[in-house]
Amino acid sequence: MEYIYAAMILHSAEKEINEENVKSIIEAAGIEADDARIKALIAALEDVDIDEAMETTAMAAAAPAAAPAAAEAAEEEEEEEEEEEEEASEEAAAAGLGALFG
Repeated sequence: MEYIYAAMILHSAEKEINEENVKSIIEAAGIEADDARIKALIAALEDVDIDEAMETTAMAAAAPAAAPAAAEAAEEEEEEEEEEEEEASEEAAAAGLGALFG
């Protein structure tokens, strides 16, 4: 994960994402740099539009945050419907009793 963060830092600083720069950031963080992982990262990011990837990830993270709110709203609606049904049942029962003793 540190290697991806290093690439994101370089991207944010508008610096070239290359082996030397990634290695510098990793080592500055006090981590022993693995040249094979750095090469793999550079190769993996070669055809990636980082701005688009970050935007997509941000939207994907926002969607689950909205899901609980929608679920809560649906749950509240169900509770209201159950309360209305109970009230209707109580009214019907009261009307039935009134007819018996009316």
